[in-house]
Amino acid sequence: MQVEVVSPERITYSGEADMVVVRTVGGGDIAFQPGHVPFIGVLQISQAKIISDAAGETFAVHSGFVQSANNKVTILSDVSEAKDDIDVARAEAAKARAEAALSADEADEEAEAALRRANTRIMVATGADGTH
Repeated sequence: MQVEVVSPERITYSGEADMVVVRTVGGGDIAFQPGHVPFIGVLQISQAKIISDAAGETFAVHSGFVQSANNKVTILSDVSEAKDDIDVARAEAAKARAEAALSADEADEEAEAALRRANTRIMVATGADGTH
């Protein structure tokens, strides 16, 4: 099946895949394989895994949408980052800032989202599987 990972800045990935796994709001993880029924879902801040016989690639996606139709999966994300595009030191610093903000105010939704983004970036960049 054809897969595209797109952000406002660029197309992060375009190619063939055997399976795509993303995490959606309210639906948890969903896997798409060739012939999947049409689907539209809202993405969580998480990893998007593109899997094929040749190799697999993982991207950090920061909200957006996923659509499956006619043997094509399109991931439209506010931000999508490949492993090599992620600055781990910057992500670690962002994680520390978010943790500090959450320790001051546990209800800080912006800090919670920043922490999820930082953790996702770190997982993708280091190859850690995390919770996804």
